[in-house]
Amino acid sequence: MKFSTVFCAAAVSTLAMLSMANADVNVGVQQILAPSKERGANLDVTVWYPAQGGGEQTLLGDNRFFAGTTASRNAPIINGKHPVILLSHGTGGYAPALGWIAVPLAKAGYIVAAPNHPGSTGEDLSAAETFKMWLRPADLTATLDAIENVSSLKDDIDTNRVGAIGFSLGGSTVFAVAGGRMNPQLLASYCDTSSRNPYMCGWVKQSGVDLHAMNLELAGRNNIDARVHAIVAVDPGPSDVFTRESIANISIPVDIISLGRPEDSLPTLDASEIAGTIKGARHDRIERAVHESMVAECKTGASEALKREKLPPLCDDGDGNSRSAIHAQLIDMITEAFDRTLKAQ
Repeated sequence: MKFSTVFCAAAVSTLAMLSMANADVNVGVQQILAPSKERGANLDVTVWYPAQGGGEQTLLGDNRFFAGTTASRNAPIINGKHPVILLSHGTGGYAPALGWIAVPLAKAGYIVAAPNHPGSTGEDLSAAETFKMWLRPADLTATLDAIENVSSLKDDIDTNRVGAIGFSLGGSTVFAVAGGRMNPQLLASYCDTSSRNPYMCGWVKQSGVDLHAMNLELAGRNNIDARVHAIVAVDPGPSDVFTRESIANISIPVDIISLGRPEDSLPTLDASEIAGTIKGARHDRIERAVHESMVAECKTGASEALKREKLPPLCDDGDGNSRSAIHAQLIDMITEAFDRTLKAQ
């Protein structure tokens, strides 16, 4: 089935303007393996970082629909203690495609590490595995464990300044890392009506998955990683399956960014209640955007090709706004959030 859900965060690229202070910073990239006891296998992880010269220029996340980004493979890191940002993609996305946000963050002095979440990434996409949502925060914990032991990076990692950012389903993932717990009963009933999420629930139904027949009890477990000191969630979903008590107990800085006007957004993506529940949480919104605006800068003809292949309109932002302009806003907002919560420590 050719599918990309409303939680999709597919291949992406940045055309955002970078400040002159960061314009000459080289960005290095490495692919590492993160052992995962939860998965019983290694996770594929992409790591971007501020680098010295050298390395091999590599194009990441490029495909026939979306443009990729470049970085210098295995370039030596700029020495110093750099804050770390864990990066979680949405359903259908994959780590190398997140260069649109990872590259500017690396230019700003961050080490950015993004795992592929098995079962909800690229060609490895399963409705049943996607709903084992408790495994995703464990992927971020395994990723942090792994990069702390990479010989070429570990001396330059500031383990006292760690943040996490997630897009769509990745947004819910970082809530869990911060201490949010899902209600297994709410998750099991998520697709009792398709109105909460027509794309996701249509996919679940077509896949023959009965959420009530799955054992989802582990969704309610504690996935907090105390090493994470701040999170940013962009259009997080599902945002309506967390227990209010666990969300209220989140004590680290939280920034939430919503895409689109409230009246045009699915209720499952409306994080305003979460924002109002977490003490000190900040909630911003880019109204001239849609959920798919977090997806890549599209190549010429991509919109028409998606229509021909009966795929979701991942290239349409609506309201006359451009994908590059929306990405530029997101980059500014996300960088400001982490500069405020991590670099100010």
